[in-house]
Amino acid sequence: MGSASAISLCSHPKILLRSLTNKQRLQSQCQSQGSGSAWLGYRTQVVFLPPILPRRRRCLVVKAASAAEGGPRRPASARRVYRESQSASSLPVAPVKQLASFVVPAASFFAVTFVLWKLVEKILVPKRQRTSSVENKTPAEGMKWSFAAGSNLLTGFGAKIERESKLKLNDFAKELRSFRSVDLSGRNFGDEGLFFLSESLGYNQTAEEVSFAANGITGTGIKAFDGVLQANIMLKTLNLSGNPIGDEGIKCLCDILVNNNGIQKLQLNSTDLGDEGAKAIAEMLKNNSSLRALELNNNMIDYSGFTSLAGALVENNTIRNIHLNGNYGGALGANALAKGLEGNKSLRELHLHGNSIGDEGVAALMSGLSLHKGKLTLLDIGNNSFSAKGAFHVGGYVKKTKSLLWLNVYMNDIGDEGAENIADALKQNRTITTIDLGGNNIHAKGVTAIAEALKDNSVITFLELGYNPMGPDGVKALSEVLKFHGNIETLKLGWCQIGAKGAEFLADMLKYNTTIRVLDLRANGLRNEGASCLARSLKVVNEALSSLDLGFNEIRDDGAFAIAQALKANEDVTITSLNLASNFLTKFGQIVMSYATRGAGCTQGQTCAQGHAVPAA
Repeated sequence: MGSASAISLCSHPKILLRSLTNKQRLQSQCQSQGSGSAWLGYRTQVVFLPPILPRRRRCLVVKAASAAEGGPRRPASARRVYRESQSASSLPVAPVKQLASFVVPAASFFAVTFVLWKLVEKILVPKRQRTSSVENKTPAEGMKWSFAAGSNLLTGFGAKIERESKLKLNDFAKELRSFRSVDLSGRNFGDEGLFFLSESLGYNQTAEEVSFAANGITGTGIKAFDGVLQANIMLKTLNLSGNPIGDEGIKCLCDILVNNNGIQKLQLNSTDLGDEGAKAIAEMLKNNSSLRALELNNNMIDYSGFTSLAGALVENNTIRNIHLNGNYGGALGANALAKGLEGNKSLRELHLHGNSIGDEGVAALMSGLSLHKGKLTLLDIGNNSFSAKGAFHVGGYVKKTKSLLWLNVYMNDIGDEGAENIADALKQNRTITTIDLGGNNIHAKGVTAIAEALKDNSVITFLELGYNPMGPDGVKALSEVLKFHGNIETLKLGWCQIGAKGAEFLADMLKYNTTIRVLDLRANGLRNEGASCLARSLKVVNEALSSLDLGFNEIRDDGAFAIAQALKANEDVTITSLNLASNFLTKFGQIVMSYATRGAGCTQGQTCAQGHAVPAA
């Protein structure tokens, strides 16, 4: 080793930072002065710079005092440096004169010491900015109240709700106390929001219709109604559709509604309701005497749930409308429901759209309805996958019923044979005013049979035959009858493959018909030729037609111009709504139609041309 009597600031120092007492500081000062070490005190921290070491060991080792005082175990390299520094500190002390001859000038010493201290401070002293961002966080940056479904299940609701959101809920509460009909759907206030608002319902003396649809309300939130709905006699309609309530929540709601005497309409569409929930509703119906309309559309009710509801219909004498569209009843569910209908006297509307009941289910249902002791006015059995066999049973019921006003057989597959069965029944029926046979694969033969039935039936005012491939021949048969027979006010023939030839038959019919007010001819490939045919009929005085829909017909400017000329030429035309949306009109065609429809009596806001509003005069 070299001489230990000289001090080098470039040697291998040991830097120790820790708080010392006055006594320890004095001892450290004496030891450093006695051993030839230099020291620099900064407040209560001491930096020791041990004597010179060989040049080949030049490096910087920084240690915290906590590591030496029971901290984590140090690596082997640290122990080696520590031993070497200790051995270096035990070297003999050189005379003062010899020491002074080797000391670096004072200016250099203080400059290097300042740099070393700044380096140590940067490494060891914690940064204030990082800690202050946590310590100085304002309460507004903490727990937040959210209106998103499922994100507001907080404990201590009154304390943690954000002020702005609470103000919104206060506004909702004021609405519940101020208006007869309140729509709070889609606000996503969740369970806690419902608990907050239920207090207003408890003191409600105004609101009769309230919608809490699509708000993220679960079974937990339904408990907010406990004690509220039992005492509320003003509320008549409650809409909870679109909330993931589930069977458990429905059970809780039914327990509450058993003793309610105010609610007459309950909407529970798309609420994750299954068979268990349907059973709970059935038990509630056996005891509740105020409910008139029940909507359970688009849920997961199967055969078992249908059976429970059917049993409730036998005992309940107040329910008027029941909606079961979009469930999973099937043939067995329809059969069970039919048994319940036999003993029911109150039901007026039955909605079973989209339950895949098939021919067997339709047969059972029509049998039960034939024995129904009440007066059913509306029957919706659309989209149920039945064929001409099922239509045969439908026709049998249509012949017998003395109360049915509205029949929907939409989107099945009854074909021409089924259409003939229903047409034969319509010749005898004198109650049905609205019938929907759209989407049933009916061709010209079936439409001809329906047209013949209209000769003797002047009761039907609404006829939907859209989405049937009847073609020009079917339209011809229908037009020949409607010239002078029937009492049809709304005729829907969209997507029927009529073409320009079929438009000629319709145009000829419109010259004589005096009842049709609404005519829907969308997507029939009329093109300019068909539009021109209709234009010629519009020149003739027609005191009935007020709405004409020609959308999706590939009509171009020439066809639009022909219609525009007809409307301008006929001052007595009664058309107030003309739709030419989704055709091939340019800006010229749109402008022509805009001015023509305005001159023909269309008012601002009604559609024309490409579906744009008629410009103001």
